Amino acid sequence: MKTEVLKSIKKTEEEYRQQVEKAIAEREQIMANARLEADNQIAKATAVAEEYTKKRLADARSEAAKEHARILEDGKQQAFALKEKGRKRMNEAVSLLVERFKERVHVTA
Repeated sequence: MKTEVLKSIKKTEEEYRQQVEKAIAEREQIMANARLEADNQIAKATAVAEEYTKKRLADARSEAAKEHARILEDGKQQAFALKEKGRKRMNEAVSLLVERFKERVHVTA
């Protein structure tokens, strides 16, 4: 009877050891799967963040290009307006210059 009890105890211990080994293996598999899933989520989040950054940069560049074009157009319009104003007053300026020149010539002569 003692032999059977000892065999039973050894059998139970062996079953327990196998269960512990199985539980450890399952734990390691679960942890490996969790790490893989975490790595995948990190990679996905990184890709999304990079895509968002690229889009925001493209939007910012587009807005900057529009603003640049608007500023250039405003500058061209202002330059054109100044040229036109200058052209309109050209005869007046020439007359004034000639008048001043004549005054100087008569003063010194």
